[in-house]
Amino acid sequence: MKTKTIPPTFYDISLPISESIVVWPGDKPVTITQPKHLDRGDDATVSHLSLGAHVGTHVDAPAHFVRNGSLVNDIDLNILVGPAMVVEALDTDVLSAGVIKNLSISEGIERVLFRTRNSEQWETNYHEFNKDYVGITEDGALWLVSKGIRLVGMDYLSVATFDEVTTTHRALLQAGIVLVEGLNLSRIAAGIYDFICLPLKIEGAEGAPARAILMDRVTQS
Repeated sequence: MKTKTIPPTFYDISLPISESIVVWPGDKPVTITQPKHLDRGDDATVSHLSLGAHVGTHVDAPAHFVRNGSLVNDIDLNILVGPAMVVEALDTDVLSAGVIKNLSISEGIERVLFRTRNSEQWETNYHEFNKDYVGITEDGALWLVSKGIRLVGMDYLSVATFDEVTTTHRALLQAGIVLVEGLNLSRIAAGIYDFICLPLKIEGAEGAPARAILMDRVTQS
């Protein structure tokens, strides 16, 4: 009897980039201009973009917080592609070591994406920064390091809490953990998926915007 491969369902968990997208406090807003446009009689429409490396859905490389750390174009694609576990922590204000321990992260999982109450903001408050977002504390970061996690995804603009941005980032990035920030997991159920996240290949940069998707695991029947 022949087996039939069921094609996967794809989930886009990236944020759309526009001039109204929220940015980290102090960062310049996104600007998009079109110096040429078919509607103005030009032979083509051409857009120019001005945006930071950490806008929307993006990847942090170690050089973001670690002196002489590796750059975004040095990140191993084997880390950015592979099985990932979406875990729900919807009733907590911080992801401390104690909280993360109780999230039942499967043994052997190397990529963890945290779905928190942050994701709901992408449905209702896309334009204003909220410093009360859920993030990982330093001890939570050290717990993830101890478990051999290679990639951490977070559903706001920083994996770290607003008060522990530097310490949490350094704890993760010094260990070589790749960070994917600005994910929208509002419509994603907890579970294990195939994950693909490809940052722009910008030489010399400590981070880059990325397109991130999840796929249901391919099964046969």
